[in-house]
Amino acid sequence: MESSTVPTPSTHRVVVIGSGFGGLFATKALDAPEVGVTMLARTSHHLFQPLLYQVATGILSEGVIAPTTRDVLAGQKNATVLLGDVQAIDLAARTVTATSVGQETVYPYDSLIVAAGADQSWFGNDHFAEFAPGMKTIDDALELRGRIYGAFEMAEVAAAAGRTGVVEQLLTFVVVGAGPTGVEMAGQLAELSRRTLAKEFRHIDPGSARIILLDAADAVLGSFGPDLSERTVRDLTKLGIEVRLGAKVVDVDAEGLVVEDRDGTQERIASSTKVWAAGVQANPLTRTLAEQSGAELDRAGRIKVNPDMTLPGHPEVYAVGDMAWMGEVPGVAQGAIQSGRHAAGQILRRVRGEETGQVFRYVDKGSMATISRFRAVMKRGNLELTGYPAWAAWLAVHLFYIIGFKSQVQTLMHWAVSFFGRGRSERTVTEQQVLARLALEYLGEDFLRTSLRTPPRD
Repeated sequence: MESSTVPTPSTHRVVVIGSGFGGLFATKALDAPEVGVTMLARTSHHLFQPLLYQVATGILSEGVIAPTTRDVLAGQKNATVLLGDVQAIDLAARTVTATSVGQETVYPYDSLIVAAGADQSWFGNDHFAEFAPGMKTIDDALELRGRIYGAFEMAEVAAAAGRTGVVEQLLTFVVVGAGPTGVEMAGQLAELSRRTLAKEFRHIDPGSARIILLDAADAVLGSFGPDLSERTVRDLTKLGIEVRLGAKVVDVDAEGLVVEDRDGTQERIASSTKVWAAGVQANPLTRTLAEQSGAELDRAGRIKVNPDMTLPGHPEVYAVGDMAWMGEVPGVAQGAIQSGRHAAGQILRRVRGEETGQVFRYVDKGSMATISRFRAVMKRGNLELTGYPAWAAWLAVHLFYIIGFKSQVQTLMHWAVSFFGRGRSERTVTEQQVLARLALEYLGEDFLRTSLRTPPRD
């Protein structure tokens, strides 16, 4: 693998790792002539992750929730956007090493913001991912879209051919995890089967699809409090969704999964389509940072930062967003946005010779989850909203944080089609969406390294 080093500019060099909420808002906050910013990310887009489930269920296109980062930052002259998968961070040498299409590049920095986010966690059972994809990337959403719509198509074919025995398995959808993502996905699966697809098939009744929401915990949306949790369960039940709590998934395969109740009783559920919306783990870069700085990691792999978001012994390095442990700060977009802006502000104060070390203060702007059309729950402090008012607030907040006027207009149009009509604009699926990633995994790393994507030598 070839290696090169980026030349050293005269301005204060800031490297930002990650193009999520933390990295993007930190970069935008660093729009000042005193600094030069290099953003490194594995993807060329900024992902509005809270709406991934709407891509998976055909409401929105991936481009609406994933604008190109280069386009978002086009007007910021001091920001350079580069594609790169960070492989190493050397805190002593103050360098970041990243690879892109077989090319290794070393990036020196004066200040570093690590906002690499979090990955899906299968709680030590990573092999579950083959049959129960997570909900963290565009690839995840497109794969799930293919699996979901493909299940209805295969059920129609089976029923038309008289193979009714497999129809129930194909029309059973299991969502693992009863947090906001799981609740929203289950609700949209109910809307899709009961409403959107109701009149489109001749041999199956999409409305008979069985949708199961599982969680090993005792409550749905546990962080929202008992009242909103119970309200959510009632709304989900009205939609025909089976809610099973205290149910731990112990095995997953292509044809179903095994669930264990608290008393040790196990049950197998036949299901072709499973969605994993339970658990997150911090990006592996936290281990690299912890080994070099002496910082501790929590159970989810998040690194414990100083009160000002810096690493112990390294006032020039900030860890923000989902990969940082910040006390009671929840792992939501606002936590990443606010911590990213705080880190940027500290860097600018340092460059300008001002006092630094100010403690990061999180401002809780509330939590919300949509259950279905016109149904949602919202909690902010002592304020709790349900039903249509919460749903309207959910629409407004999510629309506000979608980057770009064009994306906002497109989102409104898609929502109008889906929420006030029966249609869904993004229902095109291909076999490749389901099989391509698995094929690459089976081929292995050697194929990826020696494929035709390897760039020519200089």
